[in-house]
Amino acid sequence: MLRVDHPHGMKLVILGRDGTLNRYRDDHVKAPEELDPLPGAMEAVARLNHAGWHTVLATNQAGIGRGLLDMASLNAVHLRLNQLLAEKGGRLDAAFFCPHTPEEGCDCRKPLPGLVKQIGERFDVELSAVHMVGASLTDLLTAQNAGCIPHLVLTGPLGSLSAEELAKLLVQAPQARVHDDLASFAEAIVQEERRRLAEARGEALTPDTQAGDLN
Repeated sequence: MLRVDHPHGMKLVILGRDGTLNRYRDDHVKAPEELDPLPGAMEAVARLNHAGWHTVLATNQAGIGRGLLDMASLNAVHLRLNQLLAEKGGRLDAAFFCPHTPEEGCDCRKPLPGLVKQIGERFDVELSAVHMVGASLTDLLTAQNAGCIPHLVLTGPLGSLSAEELAKLLVQAPQARVHDDLASFAEAIVQEERRRLAEARGEALTPDTQAGDLN
């Protein structure tokens, strides 16, 4: 059987956290009990994993720099996130975060590409083949700045915008693709890959239902 490998090595999806995997909070997620998973998000990660996609978290955590939470608290939050994922059969390969406040002038705070470039180096992937999913304009700009494929999910604050307001915002990230939620994103790229593999094998994209095929 013909095997078609991913053209750039490992299949990788970079995920934002707040508004993508869990409900967005204006006051930061400071403890595990404040982590409220979005409906279907944990299952979406599991679906991606089962389809061969590695998933990595990329999140700004300025709350550390501001003293709102410490490393132990952040680790506890991400441990809880991994427990919730494991219950659905999913997992994150790693969690990358920027602990700095905007005033610190680092190069890893999204929308700067430093954090994503670290991920690309760690996993030895070509960023142009990496899907990056988030719930904010910052995430889209990060993906754009790093050369990833940008995706927006409408499960964060931007979900309350009108279609016209959203369209104005997306002018800043013209390559972005919009999905209702993470499950919709997972469905889209899993199906796209199936089509790509079928085309590479020279197969029809729709089942051939000529007479006799069902016998």
